[in-house]
Amino acid sequence: MKIYISDFEKHAGKWIYQGYQKAWASLGFEVIKCDTSAYPKYILPEPQPAPGEEYMVMLTEYDAQLMHDAPGIRSIDLIANSTKTFLFVQPSRYPEPWAQHPNFTTCLNIQLSSMIKQMDNVYPWTFADAGAYDFYPRWEDKINTVPLAFDSIGYTPTEVEKYKQFDISFVGGWADNGFDEKRKIMMKTFAAFKDSGLKCGFFINKNLSHQQECDLLANSKMTINVHDAYQRTLGTDTNERTYKSLGLNGLMISDTVKQLNDIFPSVRTTLEPSEMVTIAKEILSLPESEFDNIKEVNRENILKNHCYINRAQTFLDL
Repeated sequence: MKIYISDFEKHAGKWIYQGYQKAWASLGFEVIKCDTSAYPKYILPEPQPAPGEEYMVMLTEYDAQLMHDAPGIRSIDLIANSTKTFLFVQPSRYPEPWAQHPNFTTCLNIQLSSMIKQMDNVYPWTFADAGAYDFYPRWEDKINTVPLAFDSIGYTPTEVEKYKQFDISFVGGWADNGFDEKRKIMMKTFAAFKDSGLKCGFFINKNLSHQQECDLLANSKMTINVHDAYQRTLGTDTNERTYKSLGLNGLMISDTVKQLNDIFPSVRTTLEPSEMVTIAKEILSLPESEFDNIKEVNRENILKNHCYINRAQTFLDL
């Protein structure tokens, strides 16, 4: 069976949907990528579904809106004729100040979302805890929470001796959310490690390759995670780095975010950078057998329960 799925060239969406594309392919689906970056010249990729053919769809609401508006293409038809459509949606209600920026709120017009809502084959979803707040009134009880995951197919680490020198590592960018809030959080966090005596492999906006990131996280002793301001405040979602760090390394400390704590209660978290340094030193001073056991248990948990293949199966079971 074919599955028509969103495709991204950059940013977080690139890695999320590449993870899903590989997962669906591993489950035997023929993956047809839907790239709307060429809008308004967008053309549905070949092969297009034949009349009466069974297929599935996994689109973001952004792609659905662009396809609906593009000349000669109506996403509503692609969705309506599918066996199942998994539509990623954004909130239609959100707290200030974030509600002022389009990064945080829905781009689906009311007419299109109303049409889609009436279809029994459509499963609106988000990786955030949709039940925590009333952020999705358009979808009511139809909204599904499917957290992010680890790309166990795309991440294949190798041994790199120079990365083994690092006690703790991080790879990421400033990730401006529209208010540039994360930069201050990252600077405050990493400043606390500057004079800690720990060997830190922190690579921010260094354009490491996919394989370099994979190898760095896997070979360093442990990893660190940092979230955006809205994630810390609302607690409804954790970033993909959570799953990547635990899947590749097995040991991670993080700032406190409710969804992360709910899914991975054994992960040590704090909002105080100096305490984060203390926690890191405590973990690194554990006996080798205990240290290695924590890593093994966490990696096994990720590979068993939190890969994109697991999430794809979750969608199929909806």
